Amino acid sequence: MTRFYLFLERGLPVLILAVAGIGAPAMMLAPDGLPRLRGLEAELQQVHDENADLTSRIQQLQRQVQKLKEDPKAVERIARDELGLVRNTEVVFQFPAQP
Repeated sequence: MTRFYLFLERGLPVLILAVAGIGAPAMMLAPDGLPRLRGLEAELQQVHDENADLTSRIQQLQRQVQKLKEDPKAVERIARDELGLVRNTEVVFQFPAQP
């Protein structure tokens, strides 16, 4: 019985330490270990960057909407530039494109 207790007292901690010393690096270097963690961190950073870009775009569009609600000149500019509209009192001259 004393040999068994001696093994439990001295051998078992060494055995556990050896298994942990071999198992931990093996688990970290496995495809689901550190390489996956690094890939997920890079993907997370990319998502954060994309989120910041989209937030900026949303703020820009909100400013544009607010401007369209408050400024009649902005509405007229869009009607002229994007829709090609003119006032009834205006005369439009169209010239052929130069070759």
